[in-house]
Amino acid sequence: MDKTVSNQAAFTSCQAKGLHVLERHGNVFLTGAAGTGKSFLLQHYLAGKPTESFPIVASTGVAAVLVGGRTFHSFFGLGILEGGPDAAVVRAMKSRKLINRLNRARCVIIDEISMLSGTTLKTAETVARRALDSNEPWGGLRIISVGDFAQLPPVTPDTHGKDWAFLHPVWQESDFQPALLSTVIRTQDVELLMILNFVREGIVNDTVHEFLNRRMTKLTDHAEGTRLYPYRAQAETYNLRRLEAIARPLRSFQTQYVGEEKFIEAVKKVIPIPETLLLKQGALIMMRKNDITGGLHYVNGSLGYIQDITDDSLGIKLFSGEEIEVGKEKFSHLDGDGNEVIAAWNFPIMLAWATTIHKAQGASLDRIIVDLHALWEPGQAYVALSRVRSGAGLQIERWSPSSILAEPLVTQFYNKLTDQAQKYVPRPLYILPRAKQDKPISLRKL
Repeated sequence: MDKTVSNQAAFTSCQAKGLHVLERHGNVFLTGAAGTGKSFLLQHYLAGKPTESFPIVASTGVAAVLVGGRTFHSFFGLGILEGGPDAAVVRAMKSRKLINRLNRARCVIIDEISMLSGTTLKTAETVARRALDSNEPWGGLRIISVGDFAQLPPVTPDTHGKDWAFLHPVWQESDFQPALLSTVIRTQDVELLMILNFVREGIVNDTVHEFLNRRMTKLTDHAEGTRLYPYRAQAETYNLRRLEAIARPLRSFQTQYVGEEKFIEAVKKVIPIPETLLLKQGALIMMRKNDITGGLHYVNGSLGYIQDITDDSLGIKLFSGEEIEVGKEKFSHLDGDGNEVIAAWNFPIMLAWATTIHKAQGASLDRIIVDLHALWEPGQAYVALSRVRSGAGLQIERWSPSSILAEPLVTQFYNKLTDQAQKYVPRPLYILPRAKQDKPISLRKL
């Protein structure tokens, strides 16, 4: 999550309108380009609201850990949909815990919804209707979905195309009112914003050519910044090579896992810190959490160099010039009921000479070095380029026009969404409040 704001005057105009949609409307799709402050706005809306009534669920384990929430699949009792959607619904309905938590919830926030398939979303909607004994969409449960379909798409085994959630009938049935954010706050670099808008739509014109060519340099290991690669093995190999080149003592910190052994192996794949953290003085690192002290000295994605290492603390000089000291912190993995099943303890950092485009999603980086030569997925180039705060912090290793891909269906979807958002007229909100009993009670007007 981004920094908390204290009053509405701190919002952009589209955020102020988006907040009105969140506060007054039914089901909502909170969306916008990278860096427009979706998490920032959502955090403001949720401030002071009980997590039991307003649970946050995320499409992936990594996203769940970073937002302090649960996975979508665990919250709705879907497992890995073994046996297909119908079998998953039957299994879910056998869980009294699942039925109880859905009845306790007033509104579920789904983060990174773009990475959920339409089939998965529909399966969860069916579970909600049956658990709440209502034929209303989602059983009358309010849904706030958050994400950007122009970024990384859902992973689906179907070779006939992506199972985009917004193309599935469940999307129309849910009647998501768009809260569309258009003002990018991650960067005020006007030229970069223009390029990102082109790349988001898969447009490679003379302006894009000139911009990317101007930032191509012959790179050496002395280039300062984080390299973004499409594959994890590339990033890991490069990080280890750069660490070995530092003529300083190597320190090793094992991440400590507390919880049931059967969950630990799966959690290791989603916790955003390595199982073994290798460090040296002079190593380039990335913060993997926002500053928990309240001082707002850094956010997830802030870069810096290790200055001092002790058993319990690290001295870090951030790219901003500020010197900070951090200790070991906890990363929690929650079950469907929001109970912590695994706690992982280590310094909240990772080596940052390189990372994957996928892991960089959601982070704001000071300086990046990106290879845009052989990308294959729509949205990959856009996610990579939109991580950087300004064009001055961007270096291109190589690029090819064929790597800048956008999904035409996504572009069409957002064109319609823009028209819909412009026609938005506030109206009263009707919701199904939750009684202590399992069944929802009658409609009331807020």
